[in-house]
Amino acid sequence: MTIHEPIDMTSKDHGYFPKAFFWRGHRYVVDAVEQCWTVARRRWMGRIERHGFRVRTRNATYVLYHDLSRNAWYMERNIGKR
Repeated sequence: MTIHEPIDMTSKDHGYFPKAFFWRGHRYVVDAVEQCWTVARRRWMGRIERHGFRVRTRNATYVLYHDLSRNAWYMERNIGKR
């Protein structure tokens, strides 16, 4: 399910990888970062716009992204229960 809602990233590993976040009033701890990628829409300027992460928590898998222009984190998709 595609969502695109803001989340509160409360903890990161190595200052980069999601470790824990709040979404819709609940705290989620990331057990594993399964995949990460970079989105650069303005390649000619070498500007990276966001970092994406597929993360696994205790009960589900989510796709999160960090919008670098706003320094804000978002829930992009809830992939579902494990």
